[in-house]
Amino acid sequence: MRREWAVPRAGRDSGRVRTWTVEEARGYLPRLRELLSLIDTSLVPGREEGTLALPVGAEHAEAALAELEQGGIVLRQVGIGLVDFVWRGPDGEVRLLCYRLGETDLLWWHRPEDGFAGRRAIADITWPS
Repeated sequence: MRREWAVPRAGRDSGRVRTWTVEEARGYLPRLRELLSLIDTSLVPGREEGTLALPVGAEHAEAALAELEQGGIVLRQVGIGLVDFVWRGPDGEVRLLCYRLGETDLLWWHRPEDGFAGRRAIADITWPS
């Protein structure tokens, strides 16, 4: 059985950056895991020490990277599957939903300037009534 996935539409807010809701990002996690696996298994050592590259013929991995880019998903670290989804918090502030491969769910967010070290639990957010 072949599964089809809808690629998120760009421009939810301004036409420039695609933003995600928590529910949308959570719903995309199964596909995200597939894409990260495709990318990770295709990488080979790069020309410079400590770098990785996609070899010629890695069209599936290139398509996976393109899908992430089209969806506005920021791939931070391939090896650990660290990604960010752009999100507007309950106060309208731009934040990032943060997911790392192996986590059971999307549970964290952070401000762009805080990075991974500044992750906070989604469950702790005070939502406006």
